Amino acid sequence: MKGQDWYQADEVAEEYEDLRFSGGGAFIDRREKEAVLSALGPIDDGHRVLEVACGTGRFTTMLADQGAEIVGLDISREMLEQGRENATDAGLSDTVEFLRGDASRLPFPDDHFDSVVAMRFFHLMDEPLEFMRELRRVSSDQVFFDTFNARSLRVLYTWLLPMGSRLYSERQVADLLGEVGMTLAGEEHDFVLPYGFYRGLPSVVAKPFRVVDELIGNTIPGDYVASVSYWDARVAGE
Repeated sequence: MKGQDWYQADEVAEEYEDLRFSGGGAFIDRREKEAVLSALGPIDDGHRVLEVACGTGRFTTMLADQGAEIVGLDISREMLEQGRENATDAGLSDTVEFLRGDASRLPFPDDHFDSVVAMRFFHLMDEPLEFMRELRRVSSDQVFFDTFNARSLRVLYTWLLPMGSRLYSERQVADLLGEVGMTLAGEEHDFVLPYGFYRGLPSVVAKPFRVVDELIGNTIPGDYVASVSYWDARVAGE
C-alpha cells in the first residue's frame, strides 16, 4: 500500500514525530500513550513486551521506562535508527532492543512475550489475518492494537488521503480475533474528529476542540462514530 511506502521514506523518519505529534498532534500522542498504559496496567520487572511497527520508539521507550523488558520491531531502518537515538536521549539505550523485521514472520518462539503491542499498524495491512496470527503466536497472553473505524468521519478522510488506510467495523475485529483464538478483554473508542484535523492546528487552537470531542465521545452516539478504537485482546482461556 502507498501508506507503507510513505512510512519508510528517509525524510519521514527524520521528521515523523514533529510531523505527527507536535502542536495539536500532542493530544493524539497523549491519548495513545494513555491507552497503551491502561491496557498493560502496572508493569512488573521482567514483563516481556514486543512492540510491532515500533517506528521511532514512542511506546517502546515509554514502556521501558515503566520497567518492561521490551523489543521494538519495525521494517524501516530509518525509523529504527531514530528510535535508537530517542532511547539514547531518554537514557534507556541499555534496556531497549530494536530489531528490523517482518511482522508476518516474527523471529521469536511461540508464547515468547507476555504482551504484544501494535499501534498504527493494522490500518496499513491489506490482509490483516496473517499478521494477527503471528502476533498471537508470540504472545502468551495479550495483544493490544488500534484500528480506524469504518463507521466514522475517517471514511471521508481516508478517501481524500493520498496514502490511504484500511478501516474496520467492530464485527470485523471480532471475527479477526476469533480466527486466531483470542477474545476481547476491553475496548475503548475515541476521536470523533479524525487525527488529521488535530495535526493541522496549533496546540492552543486544538485544545478546545479536543475538550468538545471528549464530551461528545463520552456519549453513546459519540462512542459509536469515534474514528479510532483501542482493542485489548487476550488468548482464549487465559
